[in-house]
Amino acid sequence: MISLAEQVALAQEALLLSIAVCLPVVGIAAIVGLLVAIAQAATQIQDVTLAHLPRLLVVALALALGGPWMGSQIAAFAARVFALG
Repeated sequence: MISLAEQVALAQEALLLSIAVCLPVVGIAAIVGLLVAIAQAATQIQDVTLAHLPRLLVVALALALGGPWMGSQIAAFAARVFALG
């Protein structure tokens, strides 16, 4: 049986892991969104497709490149959790 302190520690580790896994992709999406918004403001082109397509492509690329690392981090955490129980 896992003690309450260990459960709290695992929950904290899970939250930090979720932030570590999501932050690179969200950060890249935010930076690309900002760059596209600046470009749209400078050129006065307000097309909705232009706002979302570059962000979609960059996020897909970031997930493709970072996916193996993300998966290995989540799998290692899950293996540690299941080994305790």
